[in-house]
Amino acid sequence: MKKHGRAIVLATLLAVSSVACTTSPPSNVNNICAIFQEKGGWYDDAADARKEWGSPISVMMAIMHQESKFKATAKPPRKKIFGFIPGPRPSNAYGYSQALESTWDGYRRSAGRYGADRDDFGDAIDFVGWYNHQSYKRSGIAKTDAYRLYLAYHEGHGGYNRGTFRSKQWLIDVAHKVDRKASSYHTQLTRCEEDLKSDGWFFGWF
Repeated sequence: MKKHGRAIVLATLLAVSSVACTTSPPSNVNNICAIFQEKGGWYDDAADARKEWGSPISVMMAIMHQESKFKATAKPPRKKIFGFIPGPRPSNAYGYSQALESTWDGYRRSAGRYGADRDDFGDAIDFVGWYNHQSYKRSGIAKTDAYRLYLAYHEGHGGYNRGTFRSKQWLIDVAHKVDRKASSYHTQLTRCEEDLKSDGWFFGWF
């Protein structure tokens, strides 16, 4: 019984350790090459989303960087009551993409991704690509325009089309920040993408 008990404990610890390694954010979130080199499979997921929705990897990753810094279980910070008592969260946004439950449900139905989870990177980046595709169709935003894509991502297509962002200077500033990050990621990716493709081809044999 003692050996059996120790085996159960060891298996539990290994499972917890494995989950922690899987869901922990990348060590260097500002370098897309380092991200993909550290997180096996993420580049392939991003490339699949690019192929499916036509959204550049650098743009999708910049949006995700802004939304969660690549934290799998990220949630909006709680509001403070009287300045110090933790209150409710402002929304049910969750995961890598900070998608709302209702928007995520719409994505799953529209894209046929019924088993998709918000704390799964592959599902989350596919969602961002899908949403950018909707922004292109509904708001006429170029899929390379990280600035306007982020505004639509934050405000929703109806809000973006009405121009609700125009009275939110803080949001405009954040959208410019996302645009700069997308440009930086694009420059970095041009230097390492061939190597990332080669790594994927090599490991695909095993």
